[in-house]
Amino acid sequence: MSQSKISRIETGRILPSIIDVQQILNGLGVDQDTCDQLLNLTRVANTEYQDIRASVRRGLHHKQRELAALEANSRRMRHFLPTLVTGLLQLPQYMQAAMNTPIEPASGDASRAIALKLERQSVLHDKSKKFDFLLTESAIRWQLCEPSVMALQIDHLASISKMPTVRLGVIPLSTRLPEGAYHTFVTYDQSLVTIELFTGQLVLRDPKDVEHYHALFDFFATKAAFDEDARTLLRGWADDLR
Repeated sequence: MSQSKISRIETGRILPSIIDVQQILNGLGVDQDTCDQLLNLTRVANTEYQDIRASVRRGLHHKQRELAALEANSRRMRHFLPTLVTGLLQLPQYMQAAMNTPIEPASGDASRAIALKLERQSVLHDKSKKFDFLLTESAIRWQLCEPSVMALQIDHLASISKMPTVRLGVIPLSTRLPEGAYHTFVTYDQSLVTIELFTGQLVLRDPKDVEHYHALFDFFATKAAFDEDARTLLRGWADDLR
């Protein structure tokens, strides 16, 4: 490990990963009990929980700016979407329904957040970036809003799948999968993973966690339909709603 990296860790300019701390502890010959304590602290430091209620109180538009910053600083983003369509792929009518649920009614700044969501979508045109989206049939057909809007949203997915920066895959319910689609996650390069929960978001930075989610995405991608095969499925589901 370079002296400059050690210096950045010592001065708090970077957060050491679990691997970094393990290397330092091994190099210093630290006893096992102390190693266990410090590694546990490192795992906590590399896992962040963002409470959705705190985000609402602060203003949903701040969350959109944070996501825009993540997307601006990443080259490749991979979205696994087993439940709903993500903001980068949403039409305004779908956004409104997603942000105004019976459990979490839309706050006063919902229109501002929607405007920023739509603004974020311009990043899909940035040719220096690559976006991979994997959606299950359940996510696509979950009737969050009225059928006519759902049909338009599915048409929109088919159109986005033709963009040069986008690779969009669809996993039909008829596909046999020996792994559960437990939750939505997004990987940003090799640096972090975000996991969506009902009450908030987990942010994982440990390289082993990031590697695990990349492996999961690769596995699910082997079961997905892409390109014209995906668009054929999408057209059929949109026609069903019409």
